Amino acid sequence: MTDTQAAPTDPFAHDALNAVEGLDPVDPAYAHVVRITTALNLIPLAIGASVADWLVMPQIGGPYGLLTTAAWLFAILGVVTLPARRVARWGYRIGEGQLRVARGWLFRTDTIVPFVRVQHIDVGQGPVERMFGLSHLVVHTSGTHNSTVTLPGLHSDLAAAMRETIRRHIQTDFA
Repeated sequence: MTDTQAAPTDPFAHDALNAVEGLDPVDPAYAHVVRITTALNLIPLAIGASVADWLVMPQIGGPYGLLTTAAWLFAILGVVTLPARRVARWGYRIGEGQLRVARGWLFRTDTIVPFVRVQHIDVGQGPVERMFGLSHLVVHTSGTHNSTVTLPGLHSDLAAAMRETIRRHIQTDFA
């Protein structure tokens, strides 16, 4: 490879979602949304483990509190550290005739959706997203395998603007 040739970009490289790659990050407030939804999922499991610890350990003569401590430490770790890592691994770029969405921390996916393949577009908003003024964009494409691409963590105005941009491309393609 000569000095004038650029090295091919690996979409799965550790720093693939940074500004050099040209992808925009999702809204930083999305970390709070993921943190709250993670807590809503893990805290009931930790409570259940605490109840199981209280009921089972005296029966089997095991150390009371071991299961409770492990469950609550796992829940706290999951709520504090994992959401920031998940959010940092989302990126998107809406470009000339296509939407690129890259995501993943352990299993990474880089998806490019040509606007000519788009069937319809949804903008959704759950109650936790609504608290932070965020929405998610859902792009439905033709075909069956991976025919739905979801981009969470967008400010509501941006999600609506992206929907309109894609909609205008769809209209001009069929006009």
